[in-house]
Amino acid sequence: MNYYVVKYSGPFGFIKPWTAVRDGGNPGEINTMTQQFLTPSILEGMEKKLFPELLKPEYWGRILKIKRYRLNYQGINGQLERTWSKGGFSSNKEKGIYKTNLGVLNRGVMLNPNLYLAFQNRKDAEIAFTQTLCLCRNEDLIFPESLEEIEDDKFDEINGFELIFTEAESGFKVGHNRFENASEMFGELKVFGNPIRT
Repeated sequence: MNYYVVKYSGPFGFIKPWTAVRDGGNPGEINTMTQQFLTPSILEGMEKKLFPELLKPEYWGRILKIKRYRLNYQGINGQLERTWSKGGFSSNKEKGIYKTNLGVLNRGVMLNPNLYLAFQNRKDAEIAFTQTLCLCRNEDLIFPESLEEIEDDKFDEINGFELIFTEAESGFKVGHNRFENASEMFGELKVFGNPIRT
């Protein structure tokens, strides 16, 4: 069996961890690091963006076209991001509505990420090759770079991270699936070669 692999690349990417927007740090310091793998719901969201015919409710909770993926990058860069709490709004008759509880967090983003999506169907890969994706926030675009046919066992020679989706007994919890009534998601993280490119 062969895969048709679409490689996407971009200058940077950030996948928000499901556990918390703001991870720990020194007192007064807020950090959040990019997640280095795609969860089932992220992958399904990408698939539904590429193939909008799968947006119908009968396809929710299933990944039908993307068979495997791989993610690698060149490093992590700390970027400052201005943020505020969810309830951080006040109103004043003279000033109107304004934001309060402003803060700055240090967001670790991937530099030059490469994402490889493997399809069994050449037509699906060709459709995916004509589109951009987000990794994973709207401003973090990655662009199609190449489309290649490879044997399925050669896919494991691509360096990077891949979360193999599992049940609770054999994996760790990676979040809640927005396409499946917030059901828990589990996976086993696989590392192929060196996922940090030079």
